[in-house]
Parts: sequence; structure tokens; C-alpha cells
Amino acid sequence: MQQHFEVAAGSILGQSHRRVSQNNQDAWAILTPGQTTIAVVCDGCGSRPKSEVGAQLGAQLTVHTLAQLVAEKRTEDELFWPTLRKRLLEEMQTLKEPLGADAQGLLDYFLFTLMGCLVTPETTWIFGLGDGVFAMNERLHQIGPFANNAPPYLAYSLLWESEKGPDPFQLQIYAQQPTEQVQSVLIGSDGVGDLIDVAAEYLPGKSEPVGPLSQFWCCDRYFQNPDQVRRRLAQINREVIQPDWNTQQVRKIPGLLPDDTTLISIRRKETEEGGSDARCDRR
Repeated sequence: MQQHFEVAAGSILGQSHRRVSQNNQDAWAILTPGQTTIAVVCDGCGSRPKSEVGAQLGAQLTVHTLAQLVAEKRTEDELFWPTLRKRLLEEMQTLKEPLGADAQGLLDYFLFTLMGCLVTPETTWIFGLGDGVFAMNERLHQIGPFANNAPPYLAYSLLWESEKGPDPFQLQIYAQQPTEQVQSVLIGSDGVGDLIDVAAEYLPGKSEPVGPLSQFWCCDRYFQNPDQVRRRLAQINREVIQPDWNTQQVRKIPGLLPDDTTLISIRRKETEEGGSDARCDRR
């Protein structure tokens, strides 16, 4: 079946994590079964030792579980999203033995935020739990930050005691639109907030501005080359060493993105006459 949407994605390590020799704790995953597009971004908790592993597992578990639910034709079921949540928690539990972890130890892996998009021929949803960024039809929304830099994590449900009352760690539906009305979607980790803030600044060591977030759904080049989003983020975040001939000193120009930054952009394949890059340049 023909896919009516195209997808571009990329991720880079933030400056703050590079300075302390940490790995990128963001992860992303995409599946496009039939006419469905499924995209997920996860951001691991920085204070947990194995959160980048859990973020990778979480992204993959989420897209594959969603694909299974779509194949079961469950999207119109009012229990669709609770079922997704239930199955994700069950998958985490089944990994206890392979990971050699008890229930508490699973939190070393599975504390990650979740920002996702599901596009079916009928309906498009943005969903998640924790902080992050999304845009639908160019309307931007930021979720968080949360008090004390402590977003809710789905894995907290693994330890939730029912006598405390209803489990508060539920998946949230942030947006829902008929797919025929959707032209573009972007989802990202909270690091995309920094990317938005530096739009008017120049790339390190260059006279070219970073540019607006809209470039990632307007410009053809991001969809023509599967590595182009990562390359652009790397340009924005590279450190440059330049000589200052006036002071006879070497000057270091830091990258512009302190946090790990990950985004997935989805757009309709049809573009206006003249191409998307022409529209992007005008923005």
C-alpha cells in the first residue's frame, strides 16, 4: 500500500554530556507498516546508569507494540491507549531476568520520557509521558519542564502500590487530528527546546544562522538523505577552534545545544510547486 507521508530523523549528543564523557541518552525509532507511520522519541533519565539502554529498548518496544495493535485493528477501541501502556509494562517486566534486575533495578534501565506519533489513514495522534516537544501543522507545543527536573516516567508504574490510589503514570494524548487535515508533524526530546532558542544564532565558526525549527519539515534535503538531520544537528553543536590574530590567542567557540537533541519529522509527500527547499529558504 502506498505511503502518503515521508519521515526524517536524527539525534546528537549534548555538550553537557560530552563534557563528562556520557553517552547520548536519547533514542528514536520509526516503523511504516502499510499506510501507517509510527515514530517515537525517548529520553533516558540522566541520573540512572543505564538509561540510554532503556531508552533504546523503550523506543523499539513502543513502535513494535503499536504496530501490533494497529494490525489487530484496535485503533477505534477506547482501550487502545491503556492496552499499549499495559503491554509496554509487561514487556519491561519480562526483561527482568535477561537484564539480571529486580523490580527496583529495572528503574536503572527504564526511566525514560516518551514522545510519539501514530499516523493511520484515518487519524493522527501525538502521545507520550514526560517532557518533550511536538509540532502539528506548524503549531509548536512544549511539554514540561517539570518541577525539580523530575518528569513522570512510565516505569514508575512497575513499583506503584494500588493502595496509594489510581496510578498517575498514564500515557497522555497531546493532540488528535483527522489525518486528511495533517500536513506535517515533528516530535522531539526536550533538547529541541534549546534548538528553538538558538534559531537566530550563527552556526559555530560560520556566518550562517541556525534557522527555525520549520526547516526540518519544509526542506527536501532532510528527507532525501537519511543522515541529513543528524548532520545538521552536528553542525549546530560542533566546537570550533579559531585563532584570534588581534589578541594572538586561540578562541574556542562552543556548540549551541547543551542537552542531547533528537527529532523526527513527518510530512506529506506532496509539495508545492517550486519544492520544499524554496519555501524553507523564505522562512
